[in-house]
Amino acid sequence: MNMEEHNSSLVVESSYPDLVINVGKVTLGERNRNNLQKIQREQEKAKVIKAACALLNSGGGVIQLEMANNDEHPVEMGLDLEESLRTLILSSNLQAFFKTKQQGRCYYIFVKSWSSDTFPEDSSFKPRICSLSSSLNCRSGTSVLPMDSREAFRFLKTKKINAKILGKEPFGKVVKVIHQDLRNSDPTYLVFQKDQLEYGEIVPFPESQFIEFKQFSTKHIQEYVKNIIPVYIPAFANTEGGYLCIGVDDKSKKVLGCAKEKVDRDSLKKKIENTIYKLPCVHFCQSQCQIDFTVKILDVLAEGELYGYACVIGVKPFCGALFSEAPCSWMVKDKDICKLATQEWVGLLMDTDPESISYSPSSRLQAKSSCANTWYKCENTTTRNNKQLPMKYGSWAVDLNLEEKQAVICDALLIAWDSPPILYTILREQDADEQSYCTSTAFTLKQKLVNVGGYSGNLCVISKVLHLRPESNAESSEGAASLIDYPRSYYFANTQQMEALLQSLVIVLLGFRSFLSDQLGCEVLNLLTAKQYEIFSKNLRKNKELFIHGLPGSGKTIIAVKIMEKIRNMFHCEANEILYICENQPLRKFISDKKICHAVTRKTFMKDDFQKIQHIIIDEAQNFRSEDGDWYGKAKTITQRDKDCPGILWIFLDYFQTNHVECSGLPALSAQYPREELTRVVRNAYQIAEYLQRVLQEVRKNPPPNIPPGSLQMLLEADWAQGVQGTLNIEDNLTLNKIVTHVADTCKLLFERGYSPKDVAVLVSTTKDVECYKQELLRAMRKIRVVRFSDASDMSGDHIVLDSVRRFSGLERNIVFGIHPKTVEPAILHNILVCLASRANQQLHILRLPDV
Repeated sequence: MNMEEHNSSLVVESSYPDLVINVGKVTLGERNRNNLQKIQREQEKAKVIKAACALLNSGGGVIQLEMANNDEHPVEMGLDLEESLRTLILSSNLQAFFKTKQQGRCYYIFVKSWSSDTFPEDSSFKPRICSLSSSLNCRSGTSVLPMDSREAFRFLKTKKINAKILGKEPFGKVVKVIHQDLRNSDPTYLVFQKDQLEYGEIVPFPESQFIEFKQFSTKHIQEYVKNIIPVYIPAFANTEGGYLCIGVDDKSKKVLGCAKEKVDRDSLKKKIENTIYKLPCVHFCQSQCQIDFTVKILDVLAEGELYGYACVIGVKPFCGALFSEAPCSWMVKDKDICKLATQEWVGLLMDTDPESISYSPSSRLQAKSSCANTWYKCENTTTRNNKQLPMKYGSWAVDLNLEEKQAVICDALLIAWDSPPILYTILREQDADEQSYCTSTAFTLKQKLVNVGGYSGNLCVISKVLHLRPESNAESSEGAASLIDYPRSYYFANTQQMEALLQSLVIVLLGFRSFLSDQLGCEVLNLLTAKQYEIFSKNLRKNKELFIHGLPGSGKTIIAVKIMEKIRNMFHCEANEILYICENQPLRKFISDKKICHAVTRKTFMKDDFQKIQHIIIDEAQNFRSEDGDWYGKAKTITQRDKDCPGILWIFLDYFQTNHVECSGLPALSAQYPREELTRVVRNAYQIAEYLQRVLQEVRKNPPPNIPPGSLQMLLEADWAQGVQGTLNIEDNLTLNKIVTHVADTCKLLFERGYSPKDVAVLVSTTKDVECYKQELLRAMRKIRVVRFSDASDMSGDHIVLDSVRRFSGLERNIVFGIHPKTVEPAILHNILVCLASRANQQLHILRLPDV
């Protein structure tokens, strides 16, 4: 991330579990500050405002000041400091973001994280970040007006929209039309065509929106020009273009120029051009065109002799945004206070690059927040009745990207009323670096809760250490945060505050790689699937026959089960009156064990009559075969025995997961009507879903010959549910020994963290491969005392499933290992990879042998 500068006069203290910026000595109190020299007053104010801006944009924190005055009694901050802080937050409500407290000669300003929705009573737009200055100017009449952050956002948003609208038409073409109007309406253009002017002549036009007069009223000509260009040229470029005429008196409109002895015309022109080229700019169009300007140096004659020079700079409207300098906005990064680069500032303000800006709202954060809200509303009711909620966890360090400490037994976060959150670190024994670990963990957690979890209230995390000794005595020590007495607004005073923090904590946990977060993630996936079912099941009465095309990971089998449960309740059926048909035995047994229907494979279905059956649900139909007869015709005949009241015939399929090249027996795509599509992928963690997208695109580009044209177009409508974090690990060119060792070592680590064997499936290409790998896997697994494998027919036992990808179709596990996926038919290789990846909810490990 590009940072332009950092301020060495401000120090970020590292001994606190919060962002604490020490600004040094500052004079406080209105009378004391009025007695200061102006320069000192402005310097002190600049330090405080810069620190406040950095903390607002970095999750909040504390500004620590040492009082330069000798007042023994408490004093106020000072009106100039208060006004500057109000200007910074664009509000008169100073208390919304700042609280103050004096402790002896130390003065603390507690800064809350910036939030654009902090002022519900104020309907005006609040920018996403705080800035002292946007460094954007515009032309208004004969004036140059600076844009505040709100105006800058509207301006940039308009530029972005215009760039999209004009994306198919070169912007230069539009600029040309605008500039043509400028030529016709402004006589400056005629002057611009001249090569010389007469000293003392009066130009035939006044200043306007398009014209600005300036004199060479200084000995340092080039420095003067360098200073005025960043003010006027961006203002013209950001509005409708115009001319900056240097060498004309703005009151009398007389041409005065600059004496030739004081300036070199060539060096002046070069200085102007270089200054304009260095102005920061941001593009929204694909052309990335540069600012279009022309510099013309005119001779100024006096009685026919060369007196000196005048300068006219013509600027056309700019398609992007032109800044006078980088915006004045700061953040804390790696314990440094850094000024944001122009492009980064625009990205934060517009929220255009969420992938590279981890501390801003983003589509992924919004997706996580939606997941957290869904889970929280459905699952969490205990906090309404409990006044404290302890959350025990193993060491937080690794998941917070910190170094793990072996002496740590666990970290426990206590969220309680009338208290700030307290993070207890429990150690086996005293350690020299314990306080450093505890402080950094609490600090990083607080930052995550605000910058990732989106918590917008006042927040600090107090760190405490507990030592467990053989004599069972516990000893507690507090971190450096105890030295700062936080205001009462940092203590939880109501249930709403606790619930808001818990929702933020859920979002943070979703980003962890742990058993707890994976369990939470699975709950979210289940809730998303249930939500999809609720929308989808409304078609049950409307369509007795329905083809459901679902993308991998859209929850087809789970929805099929839910549909059968609803059929029983809606039509008052017995389980033996509902038939579930699939292709493979493991899925049949999995459904049969639920006792909600009569489950058979396609082969069995073609052998029996099923006289009692009224309703049929068919799953994984893309993998059916026609070798035993017309299964579709038979199913339709059974469900339509009663012409007046036909039964339900719903067929679930996914052409992307086709695992053979034979005829499936499905009717032609045009005859699969009525048809619904499940395009929302809700069963796989984000990283696995990303991999699925890539492989699905390969299937769509090169489909197997038995897939009907047009059936894969639904991929264009895919909606990938984000927010649940997972693991994707792909390794190539491994030996068999390395593969089984990797599986064993990974399982050992997972089981130590709370997973069980029933969370894991190891999938190979064929049933023959199962026997080939089984003995090697058993040998490797003995060192972790897990020696039991079972095929997919037994999904309920506490063991690792070892089976082929095809036989595991329709089933899923939290963690899936795919060993050297391959096919005899090259045309379906990517389809098999889709089948493999979509079986994994949280973690997918693909391990390949070298290609022969």
